[in-house]
Amino acid sequence: MTTAAVELADRQGLEAVSMRRVAAALGTGAASLYRYVATRDDLLDLMIDSTAGEYDLPAPSGDWQADLLEIAHQARRILRRHPWLPTLVITRPALGPQGIELLEHVLDALADHPAEPARKLEAFALLNALTAQFVQNELASAGPSAQRQSAYLRHVATAGTHPHISALLTATPPKSDPRDRFATVLTRALTGVLG
Repeated sequence: MTTAAVELADRQGLEAVSMRRVAAALGTGAASLYRYVATRDDLLDLMIDSTAGEYDLPAPSGDWQADLLEIAHQARRILRRHPWLPTLVITRPALGPQGIELLEHVLDALADHPAEPARKLEAFALLNALTAQFVQNELASAGPSAQRQSAYLRHVATAGTHPHISALLTATPPKSDPRDRFATVLTRALTGVLG
């Protein structure tokens, strides 16, 4: 059932996931699904958790930053593979059995870090939320509204009435690929949380 729901969301988007449509994909009636899940929200939680099973969780290397960045890069790939997932990660931070394994792995990578346990939990939440937000922005930047927004910002920059925006948009951008920018931003955030 969860696999069918994930495949349906991957093909047609999250709005296509209903008990009726998942049941149809399984060749059964919607009523039969209610024996396993009480609501669509329960199904969404199962979908989120199933994607946490896609991580490769090797033993920690002893370098907490490298280990967490590896998890973040895997998260980024998983989130891009399931374009419906970033919104759910941000709005429904649910932990099931697969998510618990991921949390345990992150805590293991941070085992020797002197931060308090609550800070380590915050780092896990931040890693998930920031990665999901980053991917959500990447996915949105490919659409026509992003092109309209970019054109509007160029117009504002040339109008001269917003000097800080003009300076920002006319500055020479640093030469780095988005993967490096992602790692840099995430490392700053995690270092700040873990103090």
